[in-house]
Amino acid sequence: MIEHIEERVGQMLMVGFDGLTAPDYLLDWLRQGRVGGIILFARNIDTPEQVAALTTQLRQASKHPLLISIDQEGGTVARLREHFTESPGALALAHIPQDRERITEQVCGVLAQEMHALGINWTYAPVVDVAYNQENPTVGTRSFGADPAEIAVMASAAVRGFQAHGVAACAKHFPGLGNTTIDTHLDLPRIETSLEHLRQYDLVPYHATIQAGLATIMTTHTIFNTLDSQYPATLSRVIVQRLIREELQFDGVVTTDCMEMKAIDNYYPIEQSVVWAANAGIDIILFSHTPEKQAQAYDALLAAVKRGDVSEALVDAANARIHALKARFPLEAPDLTQIHTPEHQAITLNAARLALKCVRGDIPPLSSDQRALLIEFAPRLDSLVQDQTPETHLSRFIRARLPQLETRILSPQPTPEEIAAVNLDDIDVLILATRNAHLQPQQAAAVQQLYARAKQVVLLALRNPYDVDLIDGGTAICTYGDSIPSLQAVSEIL
Repeated sequence: MIEHIEERVGQMLMVGFDGLTAPDYLLDWLRQGRVGGIILFARNIDTPEQVAALTTQLRQASKHPLLISIDQEGGTVARLREHFTESPGALALAHIPQDRERITEQVCGVLAQEMHALGINWTYAPVVDVAYNQENPTVGTRSFGADPAEIAVMASAAVRGFQAHGVAACAKHFPGLGNTTIDTHLDLPRIETSLEHLRQYDLVPYHATIQAGLATIMTTHTIFNTLDSQYPATLSRVIVQRLIREELQFDGVVTTDCMEMKAIDNYYPIEQSVVWAANAGIDIILFSHTPEKQAQAYDALLAAVKRGDVSEALVDAANARIHALKARFPLEAPDLTQIHTPEHQAITLNAARLALKCVRGDIPPLSSDQRALLIEFAPRLDSLVQDQTPETHLSRFIRARLPQLETRILSPQPTPEEIAAVNLDDIDVLILATRNAHLQPQQAAAVQQLYARAKQVVLLALRNPYDVDLIDGGTAICTYGDSIPSLQAVSEIL
């Protein structure tokens, strides 16, 4: 047990920072034992060599063993992209027709091997939310689907894959984020899901993943009125203590989602939220962004412990679980020979190929004597290739096989003027690559208008599969995600 209460409180705080190297204030906190873990984002990632140097810097500065975490779900949410092996996401893996459990374990094992080789020992994955609602803005392709039993099987395979290679898995977002239309980054959802419904659906994957050896659980910033109408799950003793600890008998680490998300930050002052989270039974409290808020959270939690508003027994219990997690998944010196290997790329590309599904029509054989136009709805900065040419990964992959391909990149919410300016007169085949158009009215309208004007259409639903219902003809192909291997796979079949 760590001797000083100041350091035991510090073990309960997880923080993020800006930059490719650790700032001095953070290194000081680590040396003082004021921080128990670090979360990395894309803003902290460049090359494998840089990430390895960063994690080494953090590990060597820390007074105590360290957790270094990252959102590396695979698919849509992944912080390690260029220079690292990307993978299909959960929904793609769930659509592999045969042997998907073994392949999922293998794919998650690839991600874990590369994280571990970089000096990262905790991933916030898998997502086990049930995809009830097509209008949900955050779950989508991150979920294994709408069948709790299938999610349980797939998520358990993911847990085994991550944890067999030295990286703690994290089932999220407890007790279930799938039945809301509000993004907790932006506001506080309030839903009426009953305890009985949770037991029959949302909690099923948690039972299974706990049996598979799950190391950690993340709570959602959502109020479940029938369980606790006052506090969101993150701050609710009813949900953390009664459901996670007592009903599910889970004795691993429970972490919050980021406390700077608007669902918490707009409604609960830091001085209250950290105290309520600790008293609910949360082990690790996450502040991803702002140094001032991180310092405020530490000071508030320490002051609450010293005046008796949070018991030292709670702090000690949290520390015991955190210590066990760190002992189970120790950080080791990086090994960059494990990064982006041909074997890893072959495994993830094979999974992406197997996940592809032509859900309507036949795939037309595109040939050099046809004029083909690719219109891709893409968040420009996310989708351009590394050298910032006006080309996306998808257009580059297709053009490698079809050099005469014409391309046009449109924003996710194109204007009517942009659509009217698209000339289809001499185009034989129009390829429409959408990203969640069903959630974006302007993109949906653009798809329908372009379809009505084109001779032949191939619709590529690069994220949620619901986009295929926007038109009633043509060819429709689902990739269930737009990571590199999924884009490579769909370019092959075109």
